[in-house]
Amino acid sequence: MFGLGKKRSRLGKWIDQRGVTQQWLCKEAGINKDTATRAASSDEYSPNLKTANGIVKALRKIDPNVNLDDFWSM
Repeated sequence: MFGLGKKRSRLGKWIDQRGVTQQWLCKEAGINKDTATRAASSDEYSPNLKTANGIVKALRKIDPNVNLDDFWSM
């Protein structure tokens, strides 16, 4: 079971639905665990552009149609 009842952001829900782990996201996006946790748990979190682009680039390995604005308004 993914999410374990925790509050999830749009990104968190997206990765949970696809069975992606935050550990995988950290490795593929080149981000640390704390950044992945914040991004996956709070819609209030707004990463800097470099981080957001790294996350989206990693997620495009799973779904090439993912866009930055699917998760954040920048």
